[in-house]
Amino acid sequence: MASITLQGITKTFGDVTAVRQMELAIGDGEFFVLLGPSGAGKTTTLRLIAGIEGPDHGRVLMNGDDVTNVAPAHRDCAFVFQQYSLYPHLTVFDNIAFPLRSPLRRTDPAEVKRRVREVAELLHIESKLERKATALSGGEMQRVAIGRALVREPRVFLMDEPLSSLDARLREELRVELKRVQQRSGATVVYVTHDQVEATTLADRIAILEAGAIQQVGTPQQIYREPDSLHVAQRLGSPAINVLPAEWFEGSCHPLAAHVAIRPEDVELSHGNGQASFQVIECSLVKHLVVAERAGVEVRSRRMFEHALAPGSAVRFHFPPQHCLFFDQSGRRLAAPH
Repeated sequence: MASITLQGITKTFGDVTAVRQMELAIGDGEFFVLLGPSGAGKTTTLRLIAGIEGPDHGRVLMNGDDVTNVAPAHRDCAFVFQQYSLYPHLTVFDNIAFPLRSPLRRTDPAEVKRRVREVAELLHIESKLERKATALSGGEMQRVAIGRALVREPRVFLMDEPLSSLDARLREELRVELKRVQQRSGATVVYVTHDQVEATTLADRIAILEAGAIQQVGTPQQIYREPDSLHVAQRLGSPAINVLPAEWFEGSCHPLAAHVAIRPEDVELSHGNGQASFQVIECSLVKHLVVAERAGVEVRSRRMFEHALAPGSAVRFHFPPQHCLFFDQSGRRLAAPH
């Protein structure tokens, strides 16, 4: 497998800077996720690693070797796209085997058969090998596309939102399989998604991207609990983090804070009236979630409770200081007050 290093990478398309002075180090055997909205530069970063695009400035290294000017075919990366991109006239076996029959990787037929069957078994499609690709379901087609990448045994797997076109049940199923396959093979994976559930369940580490720049890199837990900015704090978490006015926290707030954020599971709830009461908007027993409002600001609390709270009823929230995050007007994280 391979480590990947991006040093000062910049890529522009006309007047648009897709990737801006990117510095990134991905470890050998790491499952690394690029998370961000459309237009954040995720796919461009993947294409720069693959060599499909060349940087305007900066270098791409693999295992410490400069591959910036190395052709894609010689970087030994396998790309899995959002769309299946299968050959419809070929069987599942021949689709998976296709890379092993290319002039660059001509492989002995017995070895091709062994590797295709091994990958098919890993992905639970061994019974589909003789079917044409057009006779498969969407989930099966995506398994074949992933299998075609796995069979090559490349240095790096690059995956561009491979599950986004599938329904929720299949996405969950394939997420589990992808992580299992990666752990078993020890592969280096760079995975692009806008879905925070995919990011947090799959990643060893995540890079949060916005407008072509990395906002923060860390484990899912680090980014969730210790975000560097309000933008990063809002990228992870469902329900989303509460962002509250600093004036609600007089006496316990950072003097430069414009916003105070707290995760719904950290908001404590009790019945009551008075100055600090909130009006319930909705209450879900399934998610153990209550949404209430005060002075036009919504607050979400995720707690265990036995009975649903009626809309319009009053509740009192408590925001434990040790769980509050403070941000200035620009969204930069501030140290907690002593």
